[in-house]
Amino acid sequence: MRHIEYDFDTFAKDLHRLADSIDEKFDAIVAVARGGMTMAHMLGEYWNIRKVFVVNAIGYEDTEKLPETRVFNIPDLSGCGKILVVDDIADTGETLEAVMKRLKEEYPDKRFKTATLFFKPEAKFQPDYTLKRAEGWIDFFWNEELKRYNSSKQ
Repeated sequence: MRHIEYDFDTFAKDLHRLADSIDEKFDAIVAVARGGMTMAHMLGEYWNIRKVFVVNAIGYEDTEKLPETRVFNIPDLSGCGKILVVDDIADTGETLEAVMKRLKEEYPDKRFKTATLFFKPEAKFQPDYTLKRAEGWIDFFWNEELKRYNSSKQ
């Protein structure tokens, strides 16, 4: 499988492109932890949105796929009307599907949209906004940078 190194500079340019392609305004941003956290933080700064939240979703235990994706740490979205849910990639789509199902159960009166940097066309859940088709395994800088830094110190 092809590995793609995804550095901060590329991320910043891509996130700017993704943000500029989104033609709606939101009251809040919800990051799917952990992949969407850096995106949510930076989009919150870019759009001056202070209501930036995190929801957790776990579909794997180490390398073993769980029977279903566990979604927890549901944020209090009671003061929000329109919410953007962000994650780094829609790979199988199972994580976003589970998160969106749970958020809509908790907040049926809210309007949700989704955004990812990467997607796979075969994913069972397709985001409303996305930027690039994933053409291999993506090594995001937030997964690798501290590991490289730690290795260089030894």
